[in-house]
Amino acid sequence: MNEVLKAIKERRSIRKFKSDMPKKEDIEAILEAGLYAPSGRGGQEVITIAVTAKEMRDQIRKDNAVVGGWGEDFDPFYGAPVILVVLRNKNWGTSIYDGSLVMENLMLAAHSLGLGSIWIHRAKEEFEMPKYKELLAKLGIKGEWEGVGHCAIGYIDGEVPAPAKRKEGRIYWVED
Repeated sequence: MNEVLKAIKERRSIRKFKSDMPKKEDIEAILEAGLYAPSGRGGQEVITIAVTAKEMRDQIRKDNAVVGGWGEDFDPFYGAPVILVVLRNKNWGTSIYDGSLVMENLMLAAHSLGLGSIWIHRAKEEFEMPKYKELLAKLGIKGEWEGVGHCAIGYIDGEVPAPAKRKEGRIYWVED
C-alpha cells in the first residue's frame, strides 16, 4: 500500500504519552511538514508555536483544563511533552481551514516518525487571554492571531488504539 495512504489509515489519536522528550530534529521535521500544508491562495497565514518548556506546557495544560471545565488538575494533553500550538491570521479568509490542514500535516508527520499525536481544542479561548497575547508579543508575533488547535506529540505509552469502524453512507458519486 502507498505509504501516505497507509499513514492516513494507521494514525490514531493517542491519549497516553511517555514523559521522554522527542528528538529535536523530529520536532523540527514535524514543524516543517506543517509549513507544507495547502493554504488558500497560497497565503501561508498560519503559524505554529512549539512549546517544550515544562513551565509553559504546565500553564497551557492548566488553562486548557479550566476552559474545558475540568479544573486545573486534569491534563487534557495526556502527558505529552510537546505542544504545538497552531494559530491563524484572523484577517485571512481561509485561515481556519488552512490551520486545520496544518494540524493534519503535523499529526501525520508525527505518526511517520513513530510518535503519537492528538488534536486538542480550546486554543481559540486560550489565545484570547491576555497572558497568551503577551506571549505572542514576547515572541515578536504581530497581528491578529486566533488559536486553531494544539497538536500534542510524544512517544506513545501503551498500545495504539484500534481504528473505529467507519460509518457507512458517507461517499456519494456523480458519474456519467
